[in-house]
Amino acid sequence: MLDYLTGINAVTILFVSLCVFAIGYRFYGLYIAQKVLVVDSQRATPAEKYADGQDYVKTNKFVLFGHHFAAIAAAGPLLGPVLAAQFGYLPGLLWILIGCVLAGGVHDMVVLFCSVRHKGKSLAYIASKEVDKTTGFVASWAVLAILILTLAGLSIACVNAMYNSLWSTYTVAVTIPIAILMGGYMQYSKHPLRVTIGTVIGVILLFLCILTGPWVAEHPEYFGWLDMDKKTMSIVIPVYGFFCFRASGLASSAA
Repeated sequence: MLDYLTGINAVTILFVSLCVFAIGYRFYGLYIAQKVLVVDSQRATPAEKYADGQDYVKTNKFVLFGHHFAAIAAAGPLLGPVLAAQFGYLPGLLWILIGCVLAGGVHDMVVLFCSVRHKGKSLAYIASKEVDKTTGFVASWAVLAILILTLAGLSIACVNAMYNSLWSTYTVAVTIPIAILMGGYMQYSKHPLRVTIGTVIGVILLFLCILTGPWVAEHPEYFGWLDMDKKTMSIVIPVYGFFCFRASGLASSAA
């Protein structure tokens, strides 16, 4: 069986995966939306109903999609190839096709809509309102612990992939000014297509970063300060995450 799978062309796997996602989206996702969550496109979201320019800000749907996509994908694009190289691609492929469709996607969708229907509040707030305050208190600490463990695990993976790697560190580091540039353009531009233009600018700049990566790696005399050891990288990663969070918040409020 494994010998047969290893002989399958990557294009075939990609085609089958897209078919599974399309079927899951069209039938299973539609069932969850219509029958379980009873989604109504005419129902105002908290961003529309309680718009105050600070906590509740109406956001362009494409920017919102980008945030949700990045949050759900997390370090998957980074960890996936690493795990595939260590254990083979089959376990990860099965998890993506079965686990994400039947579990991960449903979980994220249900939690998102529950939050939207509770003024955009957190899971702890929802638990305290729907159950009791004790449950909400326990849920808040449970969520905090899970987030700490998750971020620690992802940080370790990122550190292991980036330390003493000038090319990867350079590419990731340059995304910070790119994100700030995109957010600033969306914030101050009055162009009706500012989201599209900002996205195109960001994609082009990111591709330029990737293409110039080999040249940067070959000239450590210019960018050697980005070649960090594991201890330094473990400190830089959280700082990087903070600035990315601030830059993404600027882009969201602008759109």
